Amino acid sequence: MVRKPVVSTISKGGYLQGNVNRRLPSLGNKEPPGQEKVQLKRKVTLLRGISIIIGTIIGAGIFISPKGVLQNTGSVGMSLTIWTVCGVLSLFGALSYAELGTSIKKSGGHYTYILEVFGPLPAFVRVWVELLIIRPAATAVISLAFGRYILEPFFIQCEIPELAIKLITAVGLTVVMVLNSMSVSWSARIQIFLTFCKLTAILIIIVPGVMQLIKGQTQNFKDAFSGRDSSITRLPLAFYYGMYAYAGWFYLNFVTEEVENPEKTIPLAICISMAIVTIGYVLTNVAYFTTINAEELLLSNAVAVTFSERLLGNFSLAVPIFVALSCFGSMNGGVFAVSRLFYVASREGHLPEILSMIHVRKHTPLPAVIVLHPLTMIMLFSGDLDSLLNFLSFARWLFIGLAVAGLIYLRYKCPDMHRPFKVPLFIPALFSFTCLFMVALSLYSDPFSTGIGFIITLTGVPAYYLFIIWDKKPKWFRIMSERITRTLQIILEVVPEEDKL
Repeated sequence: MVRKPVVSTISKGGYLQGNVNRRLPSLGNKEPPGQEKVQLKRKVTLLRGISIIIGTIIGAGIFISPKGVLQNTGSVGMSLTIWTVCGVLSLFGALSYAELGTSIKKSGGHYTYILEVFGPLPAFVRVWVELLIIRPAATAVISLAFGRYILEPFFIQCEIPELAIKLITAVGLTVVMVLNSMSVSWSARIQIFLTFCKLTAILIIIVPGVMQLIKGQTQNFKDAFSGRDSSITRLPLAFYYGMYAYAGWFYLNFVTEEVENPEKTIPLAICISMAIVTIGYVLTNVAYFTTINAEELLLSNAVAVTFSERLLGNFSLAVPIFVALSCFGSMNGGVFAVSRLFYVASREGHLPEILSMIHVRKHTPLPAVIVLHPLTMIMLFSGDLDSLLNFLSFARWLFIGLAVAGLIYLRYKCPDMHRPFKVPLFIPALFSFTCLFMVALSLYSDPFSTGIGFIITLTGVPAYYLFIIWDKKPKWFRIMSERITRTLQIILEVVPEEDKL
């Protein structure tokens, strides 16, 4: 399906529309001789694509506290089953996104697919919640884990001061923002390095765990499906924890326009990444249970550290460093991918125009990258981030489920659409049903948190009509918007992307 950008339907001089031409205001009408075309380059290769997916999926959770799944299942056997099922379901979702990404060759992920299938209102609501709350809160959470574990070796005998954690977190977050603002290539290279660090950290846990199994340490797997009772209504929460741990398989679709040969690279990168992550996650949990029983795992605040202290001796001091590097990789990959979501939403007219501009020399979406910095800093020094994420976790899976359901709709609405990669219909059907079923059950099992998240999400509806539909804004507002946009253009040295050949 082809549609005109939303911005073309908004009256001239509206909230998102300015009179910005394709050059810096200070350059007047003179075009610099021999200037390179200003656009995002196709620099994401297969290896870089794999590193984006793996590097973003594997964060701190699998190393720090995978107890959420165990807590809501009640037994070791059911816990491992949920980890496996979540891996398979995530693969189904990833394969569905591979078809969407090779059929709709636009960056933006969930936002773009919802926009193409369901229209501008649900797409705007999606990006509204992502920009204002979900992404800043999620980035702040993983950044705090980075700050805590990078300082862990220096505070072995005492508690780490909270202020020190937040200060080092702010520094790490700023480094990530600067890196993604300066160079796509360097950001991708560092992501590859950090991905290898993550896989090394997982192997450090898996290999001793396998050796324990060979030695016959299987006592924690006896009567694996027996344990404390857990209500079936808690299974959606177990799935939430498991699916959250696998979340990130969709990030390559956020940068489709920058992927080399996307018709082959996207499906291949997704399949390789999900196989590695699923096997790694399941084996890591198996390794934990060779040394730590269910009760000890539930009491531990850092399972990987507890595991390494029992089996690796002094080498266990390296584990916090690997966890910190893993968190840094998730921060980098998340900022790299989600900035493209904001870039595309701005290009379509759903966010301020400045966010769809590119640095004239570095060819990075500089404004879309740095817009996250102040928002994340506010979240970093504010209240309970975990509760906020719980409020809005249902919104993430609701919109992902809708995006995959859109694939089924397109099969019937546009049967002749070019589909270089095509999955059996039961795969998107099962995945979208699972997402929507989890959302429905969460309303039953945790109505308070889900209800708050639902209300926060609905604030996007009046915002859509106020900022997008209402085109009779005061003249002073239009003039101020244009002046702010032009001033930011000059300060940041950015211009709108030139049309691609």
